[in-house]
Amino acid sequence: MKYAKFVAVAAVLAFCLVVPSVSDAAREVRMSYNGPADAENNAVHLFAENFKKFVEEGTKGEVTVRLFPDSQLGNEEERMELLSKQGMNQPIINVASFAGVAPVFPEIYASAIPFMFNNYEAAHFFFDNSRFWKKSKEEFHKRTGAYLLEAVEEGGFLAFTNNRKEIKSPEDFKGLKFRGMDEGQIILYKSFGASGTPVPWTELYMALKTGVVDGQMNPAMYIKMGSLHEVQKYLTLANIQYSDQFLVVNGDFLDSLTPEQKTAVIDAGKKANALNRQAMADQDKKDIDYLVEKGMIAYSPTPAEMDAFREAGQPAYVEWLKSKAGEDWLNLALECAKNANEKAK
Repeated sequence: MKYAKFVAVAAVLAFCLVVPSVSDAAREVRMSYNGPADAENNAVHLFAENFKKFVEEGTKGEVTVRLFPDSQLGNEEERMELLSKQGMNQPIINVASFAGVAPVFPEIYASAIPFMFNNYEAAHFFFDNSRFWKKSKEEFHKRTGAYLLEAVEEGGFLAFTNNRKEIKSPEDFKGLKFRGMDEGQIILYKSFGASGTPVPWTELYMALKTGVVDGQMNPAMYIKMGSLHEVQKYLTLANIQYSDQFLVVNGDFLDSLTPEQKTAVIDAGKKANALNRQAMADQDKKDIDYLVEKGMIAYSPTPAEMDAFREAGQPAYVEWLKSKAGEDWLNLALECAKNANEKAK
Protein backbone atom coordinates (compact mmCIF):
# COMPACT_ATOMS: atom_id res chain seq x y z
CA MET A 1 0.00 0.00 0.00
CA LYS A 2 2.80 2.37 0.93
CA TYR A 3 4.59 1.48 -2.30
CA ALA A 4 1.43 2.29 -4.32
CA LYS A 5 1.14 5.71 -2.64
CA PHE A 6 4.80 6.39 -3.38
CA VAL A 7 4.31 5.52 -7.06
CA ALA A 8 1.24 7.81 -7.26
CA VAL A 9 3.06 10.76 -5.66
CA ALA A 10 6.09 10.20 -7.91
CA ALA A 11 3.84 10.17 -10.96
CA VAL A 12 2.23 13.49 -9.96
CA LEU A 13 5.66 15.05 -9.37
CA ALA A 14 6.92 13.80 -12.71
CA PHE A 15 3.84 15.23 -14.48
CA CYS A 16 4.36 18.62 -12.84
CA LEU A 17 7.98 18.66 -13.95
CA VAL A 18 7.14 17.79 -17.57
CA VAL A 19 3.97 19.85 -18.15
CA PRO A 20 4.42 23.63 -17.86
CA SER A 21 2.07 25.57 -15.62
CA VAL A 22 -0.35 28.07 -17.15
CA SER A 23 1.86 30.92 -15.90
CA ASP A 24 4.85 29.44 -17.77
CA ALA A 25 2.98 29.09 -21.06
CA ALA A 26 3.50 31.66 -23.81
CA ARG A 27 1.06 34.57 -23.70
CA GLU A 28 -0.49 35.42 -27.07
CA VAL A 29 -1.77 38.89 -27.92
CA ARG A 30 -3.56 39.82 -31.14
CA MET A 31 -2.40 42.85 -33.14
CA SER A 32 -4.79 44.55 -35.56
CA TYR A 33 -4.26 47.31 -38.11
CA ASN A 34 -5.38 48.73 -41.45
CA GLY A 35 -4.04 47.70 -44.83
CA PRO A 36 -2.72 44.50 -46.40
CA ALA A 37 0.03 42.18 -45.21
CA ASP A 38 2.49 43.85 -47.59
CA ALA A 39 5.56 45.34 -45.93
CA GLU A 40 6.71 47.00 -49.14
CA ASN A 41 3.48 48.93 -49.74
CA ASN A 42 1.99 49.13 -46.24
CA ALA A 43 4.25 50.81 -43.70
CA VAL A 44 1.98 49.76 -40.84
CA HIS A 45 2.46 46.10 -41.73
CA LEU A 46 6.22 46.67 -41.80
CA PHE A 47 5.95 48.09 -38.29
CA ALA A 48 3.77 45.18 -37.12
CA GLU A 49 6.20 42.56 -38.44
CA ASN A 50 9.14 44.18 -36.67
CA PHE A 51 7.15 44.76 -33.49
CA LYS A 52 6.18 41.08 -33.37
CA LYS A 53 9.80 40.06 -33.89
CA PHE A 54 11.14 42.36 -31.16
CA VAL A 55 8.45 41.37 -28.63
CA GLU A 56 9.07 37.67 -29.10
CA GLU A 57 12.85 38.09 -29.01
CA GLY A 58 12.74 40.44 -26.02
CA THR A 59 10.53 38.11 -23.96
CA LYS A 60 12.32 34.95 -25.15
CA GLY A 61 9.05 33.67 -26.57
CA GLU A 62 7.10 34.20 -23.34
CA VAL A 63 4.86 36.70 -25.18
CA THR A 64 3.84 36.05 -28.77
CA VAL A 65 2.06 38.39 -31.20
CA ARG A 66 -0.48 37.23 -33.78
CA LEU A 67 -1.01 39.67 -36.65
CA PHE A 68 -4.44 40.61 -38.04
CA PRO A 69 -3.96 42.96 -41.04
CA ASP A 70 -6.72 44.39 -43.25
CA SER A 71 -8.86 45.38 -40.25
CA GLN A 72 -9.77 41.72 -39.66
CA LEU A 73 -10.82 42.47 -36.08
CA GLY A 74 -13.16 45.27 -37.13
CA ASN A 75 -13.13 48.85 -38.35
CA GLU A 76 -11.36 51.66 -36.50
CA GLU A 77 -14.15 52.27 -33.99
CA GLU A 78 -14.85 48.57 -33.38
CA ARG A 79 -11.17 47.77 -32.79
CA MET A 80 -10.74 50.60 -30.33
CA GLU A 81 -13.84 49.53 -28.44
CA LEU A 82 -12.55 45.95 -28.35
CA LEU A 83 -9.14 47.09 -27.15
CA SER A 84 -10.50 49.37 -24.44
CA LYS A 85 -12.55 46.60 -22.87
CA GLN A 86 -10.47 45.64 -19.89
CA GLY A 87 -9.86 42.02 -19.08
CA MET A 88 -7.52 39.25 -20.16
CA ASN A 89 -9.90 37.49 -22.56
CA GLN A 90 -8.06 37.73 -25.88
CA PRO A 91 -6.35 41.10 -25.36
CA ILE A 92 -5.39 43.12 -28.41
CA ILE A 93 -2.84 45.64 -29.59
CA ASN A 94 -4.06 48.14 -32.16
CA VAL A 95 -2.37 50.45 -34.65
CA ALA A 96 -5.03 53.13 -34.97
CA SER A 97 -5.31 56.13 -37.24
CA PHE A 98 -6.73 59.47 -36.11
CA ALA A 99 -10.16 58.02 -36.91
CA GLY A 100 -9.61 55.39 -34.21
CA VAL A 101 -8.03 57.55 -31.51
CA ALA A 102 -10.01 60.79 -31.91
CA PRO A 103 -13.43 59.46 -30.77
CA VAL A 104 -11.97 58.73 -27.32
CA PHE A 105 -9.23 61.37 -27.36
CA PRO A 106 -10.06 64.21 -29.80
CA GLU A 107 -7.14 66.25 -28.46
CA ILE A 108 -4.89 64.10 -30.67
CA TYR A 109 -5.92 66.37 -33.57
CA ALA A 110 -3.69 69.06 -32.06
CA SER A 111 -0.71 67.03 -33.28
CA ALA A 112 -1.85 67.41 -36.90
CA ILE A 113 -1.85 71.21 -37.27
CA PRO A 114 -0.45 72.09 -40.72
CA PHE A 115 3.19 73.15 -41.03
CA MET A 116 4.01 72.18 -37.43
CA PHE A 117 7.29 70.51 -38.28
CA ASN A 118 10.16 71.72 -40.45
CA ASN A 119 11.54 68.21 -40.95
CA TYR A 120 11.40 64.59 -39.81
CA GLU A 121 13.79 65.20 -36.92
CA ALA A 122 11.45 67.79 -35.42
CA ALA A 123 8.46 65.46 -35.70
CA HIS A 124 10.42 62.65 -34.08
CA PHE A 125 11.51 64.87 -31.20
CA PHE A 126 7.89 65.98 -30.70
CA PHE A 127 6.57 62.41 -30.53
CA ASP A 128 9.45 61.14 -28.39
CA ASN A 129 10.15 63.90 -25.91
CA SER A 130 7.59 66.71 -25.89
CA ARG A 131 5.32 67.68 -22.99
CA PHE A 132 2.37 67.38 -25.37
CA TRP A 133 3.12 63.72 -26.06
CA LYS A 134 3.75 62.92 -22.41
CA LYS A 135 0.48 64.56 -21.37
CA SER A 136 -1.38 62.83 -24.21
CA LYS A 137 -0.22 59.40 -23.10
CA GLU A 138 -1.21 60.11 -19.51
CA GLU A 139 -4.65 61.47 -20.42
CA PHE A 140 -5.35 58.66 -22.89
CA HIS A 141 -4.57 56.04 -20.24
CA LYS A 142 -6.71 57.85 -17.69
CA ARG A 143 -9.73 57.84 -20.02
CA THR A 144 -9.43 54.40 -21.58
CA GLY A 145 -7.22 52.26 -19.36
CA ALA A 146 -5.17 51.47 -22.48
CA TYR A 147 -1.64 52.65 -23.23
CA LEU A 148 -0.71 55.00 -26.08
CA LEU A 149 2.90 54.05 -26.82
CA GLU A 150 4.12 55.27 -30.21
CA ALA A 151 3.26 57.59 -33.09
CA VAL A 152 4.01 55.12 -35.88
CA GLU A 153 5.45 56.72 -39.00
CA GLU A 154 3.46 55.54 -42.03
CA GLY A 155 4.61 57.76 -44.88
CA GLY A 156 6.20 61.03 -45.86
CA PHE A 157 4.95 64.55 -45.18
CA LEU A 158 1.97 65.69 -47.20
CA ALA A 159 2.92 67.91 -50.15
CA PHE A 160 0.97 70.24 -52.45
CA THR A 161 0.63 69.48 -56.16
CA ASN A 162 -1.07 71.40 -58.95
CA ASN A 163 -1.03 71.71 -62.74
CA ARG A 164 -1.14 75.48 -63.12
CA LYS A 165 1.94 77.07 -61.58
CA GLU A 166 4.80 76.60 -59.14
CA ILE A 167 3.72 77.33 -55.57
CA LYS A 168 6.30 79.02 -53.34
CA SER A 169 4.06 81.15 -51.12
CA PRO A 170 0.45 81.36 -49.90
CA GLU A 171 -0.20 84.09 -52.50
CA ASP A 172 0.45 81.57 -55.27
CA PHE A 173 -2.75 79.71 -54.31
CA LYS A 174 -5.07 82.54 -55.24
CA GLY A 175 -7.63 81.57 -57.86
CA LEU A 176 -6.76 77.85 -57.82
CA LYS A 177 -9.20 75.01 -57.11
CA PHE A 178 -8.01 72.20 -54.84
CA ARG A 179 -9.36 68.83 -53.83
CA GLY A 180 -10.14 68.87 -50.10
CA MET A 181 -10.16 65.48 -48.39
CA ASP A 182 -11.98 66.89 -45.36
CA GLU A 183 -13.29 70.13 -43.86
CA GLY A 184 -9.89 70.97 -42.38
CA GLN A 185 -8.16 70.85 -45.77
CA ILE A 186 -10.83 73.06 -47.33
CA ILE A 187 -10.37 75.62 -44.55
CA LEU A 188 -6.62 75.55 -45.17
CA TYR A 189 -7.03 76.24 -48.89
CA LYS A 190 -9.46 79.08 -48.23
CA SER A 191 -6.95 80.70 -45.87
CA PHE A 192 -4.56 80.88 -48.86
CA GLY A 193 -7.17 82.36 -51.19
CA ALA A 194 -7.92 79.12 -53.06
CA SER A 195 -11.14 77.10 -53.09
CA GLY A 196 -11.57 73.55 -51.82
CA THR A 197 -13.89 70.87 -53.21
CA PRO A 198 -14.47 67.38 -51.76
CA VAL A 199 -13.40 64.70 -54.24
CA PRO A 200 -13.15 60.97 -53.39
CA TRP A 201 -9.75 59.35 -53.93
CA THR A 202 -11.22 57.05 -56.57
CA GLU A 203 -12.29 60.08 -58.63
CA LEU A 204 -9.27 62.29 -58.02
CA TYR A 205 -7.22 61.36 -61.10
CA MET A 206 -10.05 62.25 -63.50
CA ALA A 207 -10.94 65.38 -61.53
CA LEU A 208 -7.36 66.61 -61.95
CA LYS A 209 -7.20 65.52 -65.58
CA THR A 210 -10.42 67.27 -66.57
CA GLY A 211 -9.78 70.42 -64.54
CA VAL A 212 -12.56 69.94 -61.99
CA VAL A 213 -9.77 70.78 -59.55
CA ASP A 214 -6.26 72.12 -60.20
CA GLY A 215 -4.45 70.45 -57.35
CA GLN A 216 -4.45 68.36 -54.18
CA MET A 217 -2.22 67.37 -51.26
CA ASN A 218 -0.82 63.95 -50.37
CA PRO A 219 2.50 62.28 -49.50
CA ALA A 220 4.76 61.46 -52.46
CA MET A 221 3.99 57.75 -52.07
CA TYR A 222 0.26 58.40 -52.69
CA ILE A 223 0.97 60.71 -55.62
CA LYS A 224 3.00 57.89 -57.15
CA MET A 225 0.44 55.23 -56.20
CA GLY A 226 -2.38 57.17 -57.83
CA SER A 227 -0.30 58.09 -60.92
CA LEU A 228 -1.14 61.72 -60.18
CA HIS A 229 2.18 62.77 -61.71
CA GLU A 230 0.52 62.12 -65.07
CA VAL A 231 -1.94 64.97 -64.46
CA GLN A 232 0.07 67.23 -62.13
CA LYS A 233 3.15 69.27 -62.98
CA TYR A 234 4.24 71.04 -59.80
CA LEU A 235 5.17 69.51 -56.44
CA THR A 236 5.68 71.75 -53.39
CA LEU A 237 7.39 69.93 -50.49
CA ALA A 238 5.94 72.13 -47.76
CA ASN A 239 5.84 69.50 -44.97
CA ILE A 240 2.13 70.14 -44.55
CA GLN A 241 1.32 67.35 -42.12
CA TYR A 242 3.28 64.47 -40.62
CA SER A 243 1.78 61.13 -41.64
CA ASP A 244 1.38 58.80 -38.65
CA GLN A 245 -0.81 56.30 -36.82
CA PHE A 246 -0.76 55.25 -33.17
CA LEU A 247 0.31 52.11 -31.29
CA VAL A 248 -2.24 51.37 -28.55
CA VAL A 249 -2.02 48.43 -26.12
CA ASN A 250 -4.71 46.93 -23.88
CA GLY A 251 -4.04 48.12 -20.33
CA ASP A 252 -4.85 44.94 -18.41
CA PHE A 253 -2.62 42.95 -20.74
CA LEU A 254 0.40 45.23 -20.37
CA ASP A 255 -0.05 45.57 -16.60
CA SER A 256 -0.26 41.79 -16.19
CA LEU A 257 3.21 41.24 -17.63
CA THR A 258 6.35 40.94 -15.55
CA PRO A 259 8.45 44.12 -15.38
CA GLU A 260 10.92 42.57 -17.82
CA GLN A 261 8.19 41.57 -20.29
CA LYS A 262 6.51 44.98 -20.06
CA THR A 263 9.81 46.71 -20.80
CA ALA A 264 10.36 44.38 -23.76
CA VAL A 265 6.96 45.27 -25.25
CA ILE A 266 7.52 49.01 -24.83
CA ASP A 267 11.05 48.74 -26.26
CA ALA A 268 9.72 46.69 -29.18
CA GLY A 269 7.48 49.59 -30.14
CA LYS A 270 10.41 52.02 -30.09
CA LYS A 271 12.70 49.72 -32.08
CA ALA A 272 10.07 48.92 -34.71
CA ASN A 273 9.23 52.60 -35.08
CA ALA A 274 12.90 53.52 -35.49
CA LEU A 275 13.08 51.09 -38.41
CA ASN A 276 9.88 52.53 -39.88
CA ARG A 277 11.25 56.05 -39.66
CA GLN A 278 14.36 55.11 -41.57
CA ALA A 279 12.42 53.10 -44.14
CA MET A 280 9.89 55.90 -44.71
CA ALA A 281 12.60 58.55 -45.07
CA ASP A 282 14.38 56.41 -47.66
CA GLN A 283 11.13 55.60 -49.47
CA ASP A 284 9.95 59.21 -49.49
CA LYS A 285 13.19 60.32 -51.14
CA LYS A 286 12.88 57.53 -53.73
CA ASP A 287 9.26 58.45 -54.44
CA ILE A 288 10.11 62.15 -54.86
CA ASP A 289 12.99 61.24 -57.19
CA TYR A 290 10.59 59.03 -59.17
CA LEU A 291 8.07 61.86 -59.55
CA VAL A 292 10.79 64.23 -60.75
CA GLU A 293 12.03 61.62 -63.24
CA LYS A 294 8.47 61.42 -64.55
CA GLY A 295 8.44 65.13 -65.21
CA MET A 296 7.19 66.83 -62.05
CA ILE A 297 8.97 69.99 -60.87
CA ALA A 298 9.70 69.72 -57.14
CA TYR A 299 10.25 72.75 -54.93
CA SER A 300 11.34 72.83 -51.27
CA PRO A 301 10.32 76.10 -49.56
CA THR A 302 12.97 78.09 -47.69
CA PRO A 303 12.61 78.59 -43.90
CA ALA A 304 11.18 82.07 -44.55
CA GLU A 305 8.65 80.65 -47.01
CA MET A 306 7.67 77.94 -44.53
CA ASP A 307 7.05 80.67 -41.95
CA ALA A 308 4.78 82.42 -44.47
CA PHE A 309 2.76 79.20 -45.01
CA ARG A 310 2.56 78.73 -41.26
CA GLU A 311 1.43 82.30 -40.54
CA ALA A 312 -1.20 82.28 -43.28
CA GLY A 313 -2.55 78.76 -42.83
CA GLN A 314 -2.42 77.90 -39.15
CA PRO A 315 -4.78 80.50 -37.56
CA ALA A 316 -7.92 79.45 -39.46
CA TYR A 317 -7.12 75.76 -39.04
CA VAL A 318 -6.46 76.19 -35.31
CA GLU A 319 -9.73 78.09 -34.91
CA TRP A 320 -11.54 75.20 -36.61
CA LEU A 321 -9.82 72.71 -34.29
CA LYS A 322 -10.69 74.51 -31.05
CA SER A 323 -14.06 72.80 -30.77
CA LYS A 324 -12.41 69.41 -31.26
CA ALA A 325 -9.15 69.62 -29.35
CA GLY A 326 -9.53 72.60 -27.03
CA GLU A 327 -7.44 75.76 -26.93
CA ASP A 328 -5.10 74.60 -24.14
CA TRP A 329 -4.11 71.45 -26.03
CA LEU A 330 -3.63 73.40 -29.25
CA ASN A 331 -1.40 75.96 -27.58
CA LEU A 332 0.64 73.21 -25.92
CA ALA A 333 1.09 71.40 -29.25
CA LEU A 334 2.20 74.56 -31.04
CA GLU A 335 4.63 75.46 -28.24
CA CYS A 336 6.13 71.96 -28.24
CA ALA A 337 6.36 71.92 -32.05
CA LYS A 338 8.22 75.23 -32.01
CA ASN A 339 10.64 73.79 -29.47
CA ALA A 340 11.05 70.62 -31.56
CA ASN A 341 11.86 72.67 -34.67
CA GLU A 342 14.51 74.58 -32.75
CA LYS A 343 16.00 71.35 -31.37
CA ALA A 344 16.12 69.84 -34.86
CA LYS A 345 18.01 72.73 -36.49
